[in-house]
Amino acid sequence: MRIFGEIKGISPGDLFDNREALAKAKVHLPLVAGISGGKHEGADSIVLSGGYEDDEDFGNIIIYTGAGGQKNGKQIFDQELDSVNLALAKSKIENLPVRVTRGHKHKHDLSPKKGYQYAGLFKVEDYWYETGKSGFKIWRFRLVAQEIFTSETVIGEPNGVYDAPGRKPSTGDRIVRNYQKAKNVKSWHNYQCQVCGLAIETSAGLYAEAAHIKPLGKPHNGPDIESNILCLCPNHHVMFDNGGFAIKDSLELIGIKGRLRVVKKHCIDIDFIRYHREHYLKNA
Repeated sequence: MRIFGEIKGISPGDLFDNREALAKAKVHLPLVAGISGGKHEGADSIVLSGGYEDDEDFGNIIIYTGAGGQKNGKQIFDQELDSVNLALAKSKIENLPVRVTRGHKHKHDLSPKKGYQYAGLFKVEDYWYETGKSGFKIWRFRLVAQEIFTSETVIGEPNGVYDAPGRKPSTGDRIVRNYQKAKNVKSWHNYQCQVCGLAIETSAGLYAEAAHIKPLGKPHNGPDIESNILCLCPNHHVMFDNGGFAIKDSLELIGIKGRLRVVKKHCIDIDFIRYHREHYLKNA
């Protein structure tokens, strides 16, 4: 039976001599594969072992490369969103925690000199595909450590129009969101979804969600500004964030029928639309 979340008796920082010890402790069951999971269940754990050149490790944020497309340690064809890659995507949709372990072959200051070290639970915050260093399409997953932040410090708005959103120094690199920007966009559209026109009635008033076209945070670093935000209902927000549809330069929709609704006040930057289309629309 697959176990999601912490393993009883195991804490972040625990060391293991080898993959057999990791499996015996139920931290990561596969003896070779870097991803443990099923496409219908989700992924319960991953191991960083230096096997993929596109992996990026920022400590509490990891940009993890999906599995497949390799021969003798080199990427030779495109990866598919299937099998364990689909399992990691499923963990994002279902909001399932993923155990992360670093191996001694993973080049990072937090990696052990020998064996394997359990790093704790991470959340799959985003996934997308792009061309990797070897020129082939790869699936990438942004994992963020859970419960790592200890304080909140509000900082000033960035100067440039396309600057990344503000950040605060802490135990992690946490984005400080400017919620007024999102509120502006929703207000301009009267909380009506820009795809279907739905405005959800609640006891507290109308409800809609702010969807960033070019995602915030590493490695996308989209700006937290109105031209990078859409007003969507929850259904179309989920579809947009996970490649269910994209938008043409003409604002016609791709993948579903219709055209994006835009009011005069809302000037959407086409560069962000293109970025989303190129990174999230399959076979773009």
